[in-house]
Amino acid sequence: MIKKIKGHWIILILLALAQFMVVLDVSIVNVMLPTVQKAFHMSQTNLQWIVTAYTLAFGGFLLLGGRAADLYGRRKIFLTGVFMFTLASLLDGLSQSGTMLIVLRAFQGLAGAFMSPAALSIILVTYKQGHDRNVALSVWGAVASGGAAVGVLLGGILTQYFGWRWNFLVNVPVGLFVFFWAIRLLPVHESEESDKSLDLPGAITITGGLMLLVYALQKAPANGWTSHTTIYSLLVSFALISVFVFNELKARKPLVPFKIFRYKNLAAANFLQLTIAGALFSVFFFTSLYVQEILHFSPVKTGLCFLIIPVFIGATASNAPKLIRKIGYKRILSIAPIISASGLFYLSFIPVHGSYFKDIMPGLMLMGAGLGFIFVSLLVAATSGVEKQLSGLASGLINTAQQLGGSLGLAIITGQVAASTTRYLVNAHAQNTATVIAGTVHGYQVAFKIAAAFALLAGLIAIFLIKNVKPSENHEETAKMAAA
Repeated sequence: MIKKIKGHWIILILLALAQFMVVLDVSIVNVMLPTVQKAFHMSQTNLQWIVTAYTLAFGGFLLLGGRAADLYGRRKIFLTGVFMFTLASLLDGLSQSGTMLIVLRAFQGLAGAFMSPAALSIILVTYKQGHDRNVALSVWGAVASGGAAVGVLLGGILTQYFGWRWNFLVNVPVGLFVFFWAIRLLPVHESEESDKSLDLPGAITITGGLMLLVYALQKAPANGWTSHTTIYSLLVSFALISVFVFNELKARKPLVPFKIFRYKNLAAANFLQLTIAGALFSVFFFTSLYVQEILHFSPVKTGLCFLIIPVFIGATASNAPKLIRKIGYKRILSIAPIISASGLFYLSFIPVHGSYFKDIMPGLMLMGAGLGFIFVSLLVAATSGVEKQLSGLASGLINTAQQLGGSLGLAIITGQVAASTTRYLVNAHAQNTATVIAGTVHGYQVAFKIAAAFALLAGLIAIFLIKNVKPSENHEETAKMAAA
């Protein structure tokens, strides 16, 4: 019995802790943003790169990390990822400028992109199909969703009582613990294939292209769409993305085999994920700024504000598998985004002198209720009809689309918010404190309106592009895993 515990469940605890850190660092930073903004005198447009740099690097290299685990050994890649993530967290906490923090966040995201898929891959080979694997995947899913929920509250506590740097430094002892015990307990995993070719050019070109695209979309509203900065950034971005496409068509082992997109639902589901993630990331970012900068909430109180979202996500996600079995995922994906969009539209009316229970909570509740149905149905739609040997890649693409969509959406919305706020202040012909606050809130209102449009676009994608497939036992099992 002791041998089994050492060989299985302690390993699961280590892997779950690693995943907890990765997910935590997506959400934990949102509450600390106003504090960091003041500490480093950062503009709001530059501030979003603290979130975007991490998610872009994580999403851009996620498929490469999974591929590397298969080729070079899961244990080796996992340990490398944990070490890099822990080091990056330490350096994040010691950052001396906003630019330094943004660069290190990108490095941290890169490390997470290797650590997370390697950890999940170890779980899949450690636990055989059946009860043990179902339990392990349930723990994994609970940790992933719990990390996001705990992140906003823990971020508030650490920021208020210990300082914003501890949002990153808290990872160091956890990372060292995981690294030390993983060396001792994780078995050596042989690589899956003898062909060691790794599509590094593909990962670099797509990530670089997307980063430049995000930069151009963020700066364009202020600099102008015809400015040299915008045009050059867009041209180089499109050139890198074109090189990526050419590379994927010619590469012996491409990062993204384009043949997988012959499954019509997969392409549509990824497009839908891009739009809904753009709306979701913006909610956390701008709501955190509003409640701290305008309503003057403490970081801890801000963290508590967000906990209503995972509560409603959990409530609807747990019921989604049964609903999918009855009516199919297409109808759910056509309606649920409208529920989330209504919540975002509600938030677009936030006033200067607002209150959480009247002006914020109802919108967050509606947003979360829609997201619970969307997340589960989306994974089922993305994997429906996909061959078993490609199902891992299909689900990996959905996770990648979430990170990249959130980054692109946040960049677009942040740029529009900055431009809208500037226009408001120019038209006001006054620069007193009250006008600046009103202009800032006006910018947040624009943010939520655009986010609501993203959510509505997701619903339209589902209506016109998603094809319903008759529910099966396989779909029901996938839905249950997604709900977990």
